[in-house]
Amino acid sequence: MAKAAEPPSGTRDFLADDVRRRKAAFDTVSGVFEHYGFDPLETPAFERLEVFAGKLGDEASALIFKILKRGVHEATGEADLALRYDHTVPLARVVGTYGSRLPSPYKRYAIGPVWRADRPAKGRFREFTQCDIDTVGSASPLADAEVLWAIHDGLKALGVENFRVLVNSRKALHGLLEAYGIAEERGTAVLGTLDKLDKLDPGAVVDELADRGLDARTAEELVGDVTAADTDRVRKQLDTTERGREGLAEIDRLLDLTSGLPEGRIVYTPRMVRGLDYYTGPIFEVVAEGYPGSIASGGRYDGLVAKLGGPDLPACGGSIGLERILAIQAPGAEASGGLDVALTVLGAEDAIMRMAAGLRSQGLRTGVYLGTSGKLGKQLKWANDQRARVVLIHGPEEQAEGVVTMRDMSSGDQFLVPVAEVAATVREHLGR
Repeated sequence: MAKAAEPPSGTRDFLADDVRRRKAAFDTVSGVFEHYGFDPLETPAFERLEVFAGKLGDEASALIFKILKRGVHEATGEADLALRYDHTVPLARVVGTYGSRLPSPYKRYAIGPVWRADRPAKGRFREFTQCDIDTVGSASPLADAEVLWAIHDGLKALGVENFRVLVNSRKALHGLLEAYGIAEERGTAVLGTLDKLDKLDPGAVVDELADRGLDARTAEELVGDVTAADTDRVRKQLDTTERGREGLAEIDRLLDLTSGLPEGRIVYTPRMVRGLDYYTGPIFEVVAEGYPGSIASGGRYDGLVAKLGGPDLPACGGSIGLERILAIQAPGAEASGGLDVALTVLGAEDAIMRMAAGLRSQGLRTGVYLGTSGKLGKQLKWANDQRARVVLIHGPEEQAEGVVTMRDMSSGDQFLVPVAEVAATVREHLGR
């Protein structure tokens, strides 16, 4: 294939089956979020550059797709717009703009494409869909628990099985650093190293912590505590600091509020860090058998909305990794497409078009042969390629008798049906 015929690097074309499959997944998740009382929100594909500027951190800011000024300003090479980087910054702008018109707390979900000027790689795209839910304006632990329940039900509805929700607290993590006497300025680097425990063996993490300035014994004890088979060791350490006790209370409250979920579904995981430093309270990640990395994540981020330009409101939220899930799952039957009815054209074209219109009015996905061949064999091949369940043949003999030959494409059985009864018969045959 010529390079010019390929989609831009880091983007994808989705043909019919993939489009239907993705839409089915989006609709499934949207339905779950709607049942939890979250409202949909759609924002423009691009924002003013100033909305993002200085609010994402240096690393993320380098991945913003900028749009150059147009018209007489084009020659300046300056940008004034940017493609949407995520759904969180637009949420903060919307809360700041429409605050008085929004319910309080404001519960919204957003499913749509975002863009990153990243280096494309396997599984890493420049354009992909994010699926977010957030609650802005509530400091209640009920809000955190509700996000977890909604994420859980969304994953179940998508057909994900054998998954676990790993929970922790940023307060607990910082309390643990205090318990070990690790200075605040070194804390971010230490937590970043602990975050590698799902990729590196404990010994390698201990070595890296030592390289970061921790004495070997402290590094070994810290890693030993957060990787222990039970959480008793960590709990004892957290109980020695105020922040540790606060964080542990957050975790236990969240576990209580989600105790109605299947046993073992939600687990306190002391080694789970979450790399983003804007989280302020409970955090979570979801892992599942057969899926690489995490398939959902989130947490509480009080103060972020104000940092992003909105009012100073508490907030929490989560995101389902739809792209990661769809990349692993086999296409489902609901996304297979195909026609309910295919109509061959062997004369009487005006009658065929009226018949097709009647079938469509009954909610049946109906296609009419648009090729030039008058041979029934070629038209049946077309119907088979369209994965039609039923084919209607209205050739000269059928026309003379006022009937239609209805063929079941799965069994090959054929029936003669009066023209006036075609729609009702097809619906009955398809169980509609």
